[in-house]
Formats: sequence, structure tokens, C-alpha cells
Amino acid sequence: MLQLVKNRMPFGKYKDVLLCDLPVSYLEWFGRKGFPEGKLGMQLATIYEIKLNGLTYLLEPLKSGTHNANRQF
Repeated sequence: MLQLVKNRMPFGKYKDVLLCDLPVSYLEWFGRKGFPEGKLGMQLATIYEIKLNGLTYLLEPLKSGTHNANRQF
């Protein structure tokens, strides 16, 4: 999940945009045309599902870097 908030789109109209910040319309386009093969395709499909189901709030702690702040040992 951490890679979804750190990796950037490597090509196209939204080149260099964080995967988690890609607009839903762009992800929908990939959904219709087909996601790329491999790791990038899986990441884009995952972001699409997260956004489609209103779960973007789950990425906020990762984006802000506070994902370790509440860790208990």
C-alpha cells in the first residue's frame, strides 16, 4: 500500500503524478481499455478500487507519513 502513495505515473497525460492522486476518470479509462500488465497495472487497478469504493481515507496516514506514529510494539 505504501507504494501507492509514493510511486508516480511513469507515462502519459498524468506523468509524474502520484498514483494515489490520479483522477478517477483516468482510472476509469484504464478500466475500459485495460490496465497495463505487471506491477503498474495491479497498482492502478488497486487505486481504482480504493477510489471507487470511497476508501481513499485509508491512504491518508500513509501519504502524510504518520503510518508508524500509532504503531504499538
